[in-house]
Amino acid sequence: MPTIERDGATVAYTDTATPDAPVIVFGHGLLFSGWMFHPQIAALRDRYRCVTIDWRGQGESPPAPGGYDMDTLTADAVALIRELGVAPVHWVGLSMGGFVGLRLAARHPELLRSLVLLDTSARGEEAEKSRRNRLLARVQQVAGIKAVLGKVKPILFGPAFLADPAARPVLDEWVRRLVRVDRSGLRQAVLGVSERAPVTAELEAITAKTLVVVGADDTATPPAEAEELAAGIPNTTLRVLADCGHTSTLEQPAAVTGLLEEFLA
Repeated sequence: MPTIERDGATVAYTDTATPDAPVIVFGHGLLFSGWMFHPQIAALRDRYRCVTIDWRGQGESPPAPGGYDMDTLTADAVALIRELGVAPVHWVGLSMGGFVGLRLAARHPELLRSLVLLDTSARGEEAEKSRRNRLLARVQQVAGIKAVLGKVKPILFGPAFLADPAARPVLDEWVRRLVRVDRSGLRQAVLGVSERAPVTAELEAITAKTLVVVGADDTATPPAEAEELAAGIPNTTLRVLADCGHTSTLEQPAAVTGLLEEFLA
């Protein structure tokens, strides 16, 4: 997997390198990697150049000595876009990738052609959720991620998906990939999300055409927070997916792909 070096960190990415095509950059959610967008990339790669970035300490990006906060990750994304020379791009970010997308759109509007925010929020983490995440991060660092999967799955996936036998291969592949990630790097990534600053005051600065999508059963970043995004960002469309939790790209891949195709067209 190709990488870039920035500020002492190695950041991995994928690139379909589709010639003469508009560029989509995908930013993944916590405890995932660019893999979480594989259904969308499979459907779009013949018409769009699809790039994914793995945040520090997740996916194929190794742990970094520091810089897991959202502002540093935003700088990593800026560096990748500029390194590839592909601006302006369509940004598609889910959860953590949306936290970065909001900062990109507000602070670097020249780099974005449009913005898609999936299951994300402009708020900081609630105190209770932050305490829970810190505890889970510490337990996984000591005992491994499998020790906390029972607590993590209902946060990341909706009840309909978890109850569906057809979802088992996707969940198994997610776990297979997650157990390979360095525990200390993963803990730092969790802390970066839990300690993030809100960017609600920056929403009005976003000028890119925006699509906001949220699962009706998302408890990590509930629909009310998506409604705040849609109300605060000019030129925004909001879509709610029924029977869907936090990880919409995997829970309802066809629906998310359809929304992307309609919006990007």
